[in-house]
Amino acid sequence: MTGQRWTSQSINYLTPRSSESSDAWAEEASQKGSKGTQSILFVGEVTPPRIVAAELDLEPGGVAVVRQRAMYLDGHPVELTDSYYPVDIARGTRLAEARKIPGGAVTLLAQLGKAVAHVSESVNVDLPGPEIERALQLTSGEPVLVLTRTSHSREGEPVEVSVMTMTRGTRLGYEMKVG
Repeated sequence: MTGQRWTSQSINYLTPRSSESSDAWAEEASQKGSKGTQSILFVGEVTPPRIVAAELDLEPGGVAVVRQRAMYLDGHPVELTDSYYPVDIARGTRLAEARKIPGGAVTLLAQLGKAVAHVSESVNVDLPGPEIERALQLTSGEPVLVLTRTSHSREGEPVEVSVMTMTRGTRLGYEMKVG
């Protein structure tokens, strides 16, 4: 991330915010003395990748709403995020529109009665294909960190699966209360 060490904590992105708040990414970057922006690349109904479809409990060939975004730190691309939502939750809401969501998706999910209550994440390092290399301005063979997050409602229903592809230098921080 432009040569600096950066530790990001997922909880910042899972907590509903005021609709007047800046987005979590812009706020986190600002706290670190940088400028975080994002652009929406695509929003629409798609057949998601197999692993995402399984996490959303979709039948084979099932459809989800995807929001594809590029995240920038001080003008440099640092992350591609694809967030998938079940169509019965997203269709007809701002989740299915190619514009920013006041307070972010988790805020809207909470307003829709689908507040995030349980999250699972998996992290792996991968070598990206040429399309991701170009989008993140990587050199050939440069690895990326891929975080896949599945969010469930209080009722245990999957409400969002996000696949975040991050540039080298990203660190994830986890804290747990035990006992």
